[in-house]
Amino acid sequence: MLKIWGRLSSINVRKVVWAAQEAGVPFERVDAGMAFGIVDTPAYRAHNPNALVPLIDDGGFVLWESNAIVRYLLARYAPDRLYPDDLCQRFDAERWMDWQQTTLNRAGGPAFVQWIRTPPERRDHTAIAASVTATEPLLAMIDAQLTRQPHMAGEHFGMADIVIACEIHRWWGLPQPRPATPHIDAWYRRMQERPAATVLSLELS
Repeated sequence: MLKIWGRLSSINVRKVVWAAQEAGVPFERVDAGMAFGIVDTPAYRAHNPNALVPLIDDGGFVLWESNAIVRYLLARYAPDRLYPDDLCQRFDAERWMDWQQTTLNRAGGPAFVQWIRTPPERRDHTAIAASVTATEPLLAMIDAQLTRQPHMAGEHFGMADIVIACEIHRWWGLPQPRPATPHIDAWYRRMQERPAATVLSLELS
């Protein structure tokens, strides 16, 4: 059975759990990271020297890095349906997955840390403002993308929707105003309605 290590408060673990549920793969999840520990043990570091979550073991195949795990699970267990055979469709989705990690996550992360992980008396509102300034143009890009098609990478739900929706879930959960993004709002409601998308109902922590 697929085994996943990682706490559900991690955006990166949420991606992997959602992908596994979309693909219909039975799995066991072990809380790990932050208060749960485990990640600093020699046994865990032997599999993931970064000491981060998530980590999976799929019948002896061990893999870390959340977006790589999402790709692997969908390519193995939901080929074509969620991991396109067509190269143009696949790499359209791959582009958005890379952008989520390298651009969107880096822009929005500081505000999340300040609002959710930092005590009120220690919050840096300058850092929050800078994060908002960096993130809002990226949300406008997503909103524009969704004016042209119903999903991030075309007509059908796929891996790019999973990783971007997890970011939107985190950003929408912050106690701050946000600009109107009607196309993201409509798309995100559809994501929440997916039976496998249980991670989109979790509170931030």
